[in-house]
Amino acid sequence: TGHCWRVMLDQCDALALTMVCVQPLLVHREREREDLTRDRSDPKDAVLIAGLAAQLRCYEPERPTAQWARLRHLGDRRCELIVAGGAARQRIRALLECAWPAALTAAAKPLEATTWRASMAVILTRCDDGDPASVRRMGWARFQAAVRRELPRWGGSRVAWRIARNLWEATGDATGVTVHRHGALERTRDALVDWQRLRVQRADVEARMVGVLDDVDLTGLVTSIPGLSAVGAAAILAETGDPTRFDSARALVKHAGLAPRDNESGTFKGTSRISGRGRPGLRLAVWRAVWGALPHNAVYAARHRHLTTRDTNRLTDHQARVAVGGALLRQLHAVIVHRVAWDATTATGVKEVTAAA
Repeated sequence: TGHCWRVMLDQCDALALTMVCVQPLLVHREREREDLTRDRSDPKDAVLIAGLAAQLRCYEPERPTAQWARLRHLGDRRCELIVAGGAARQRIRALLECAWPAALTAAAKPLEATTWRASMAVILTRCDDGDPASVRRMGWARFQAAVRRELPRWGGSRVAWRIARNLWEATGDATGVTVHRHGALERTRDALVDWQRLRVQRADVEARMVGVLDDVDLTGLVTSIPGLSAVGAAAILAETGDPTRFDSARALVKHAGLAPRDNESGTFKGTSRISGRGRPGLRLAVWRAVWGALPHNAVYAARHRHLTTRDTNRLTDHQARVAVGGALLRQLHAVIVHRVAWDATTATGVKEVTAAA
């Protein structure tokens, strides 16, 4: 469990022993099959695991190279930063809704607006005793200059002065739970600092992930798929490991838990769903990649449109995106294993789609 199996694998290699793994789900099912209970103990589990291994209901663990192992760790770090960044965003929104709700009305989507974030950083740094109105003493001209200096730290280049002006006007709004305003705005400032730091760290990690793809000479191949960025591909490959270790593209899809499972009995045909087994992190990485790829890939867009508009067995938007995700994984496997660039004609067999792409 955890990292311990990697230590065990190293020790087995040193002793020239072959190590195999048994799925915990199989062991759980075997406990019930053995005596119809869920009783567990180390001696009993050892016997059950040995029996499953003797029946060859086991697999050899992944043996990554140093580069693929590094990509896996960078991918894990990126996921941690995404979660922490999302938590900081939600904390900022919750605190402002309580203590200074007018600040959230300065833009349609304030937390996604670069100007709003830069302006908020200026206000929270300069307000005294938790009173945003105290910022007005610096004057509009000095506030504009401060926002211009702050904007590049958030990745912006042009100030949306309408948003900045709305936030400037909101500093005079007294609505909200004023007794908590001082403390809440202090926490908001800290959360904003954390969010900025996490964004910088995430960009650094993503650059290193792309660097690993460059080292294994895959960046050009994976980005030949329209709409799939180098970072998105790196996030997927961080979860899959080297795709060449899979015998087929379908095995990779099953590894992600995206393979459909049958739900039939006699003449009854129920709704088919994905298995949901495999790596949840891989499913999440594919899901994010699909959202980025659909607007820029004519083949995937056509597939999604067909699945959601056909007369029979019409899929929902969510189901269609899952289906496109499975296709993306299969094609990514083919591109890497065969070392060929993605081709729309090969992906669909319809030349008209290639012309549209």
